[in-house]
Amino acid sequence: MTRKLLSSALFAGLAGGIAATVLQLFFVVPLLLEGELYESGARVHFSASGSPQSVAEAPSVWLEPMRHIGTFGMNLVTFAGFAFVMVAGFALAERQGKRIDARSGAIWGICGFLAVQLAPALGLPPELPGTIAADLASRQTWWLGTVGATLVGLGLLGYARAPVLLGLGVLLIAAPQLIGAPRLDTYFGVAAPELAAHFVTRALGTAAVAWAILGAVAGAIWSASD
Repeated sequence: MTRKLLSSALFAGLAGGIAATVLQLFFVVPLLLEGELYESGARVHFSASGSPQSVAEAPSVWLEPMRHIGTFGMNLVTFAGFAFVMVAGFALAERQGKRIDARSGAIWGICGFLAVQLAPALGLPPELPGTIAADLASRQTWWLGTVGATLVGLGLLGYARAPVLLGLGVLLIAAPQLIGAPRLDTYFGVAAPELAAHFVTRALGTAAVAWAILGAVAGAIWSASD
């Protein structure tokens, strides 16, 4: 069992880390680099005219290879950690008679994305450089609470049968959103809001794909190890 857990988690973490890094490199990093121009003042957004004061070009994503190697390393560690938690869930589900394969693993991955990234993003969307946000400690507390409540809520919705438990699952998922994430009294920042919105959608879209790959690979290796 230990070998099965390790092999499933490590290979799935590698697949998820590679997928996340490649997708981020092509879809997210260019927007990140453009946001850094606004943060540094090299480009200034005028909301009235819709045009920048400066037309400074964002650097090519290929000019900072060490930065991307660091990103890959962080993605690898992060997704490997998520994979270990996921395959531990596989073991518990299998004891309850649930079959785990690539298809069900992909569903687990999508649920992981919903809990770890989409649910928190409803209150704390991914931040582009130059975005001003509320107190860091308050945001971290809300983020952790949201992830934990959403994971438990999804678990209850997926495996509980009693109506009371199903209702509790819905309540847990909704509670953090009803409480609300820490927010500032006003909105301000230096980056163009259109760029920030584009960054959020791409960051979440690439994460969804990486999570689905993570779950599918973990499920496939888990079932092949039987």
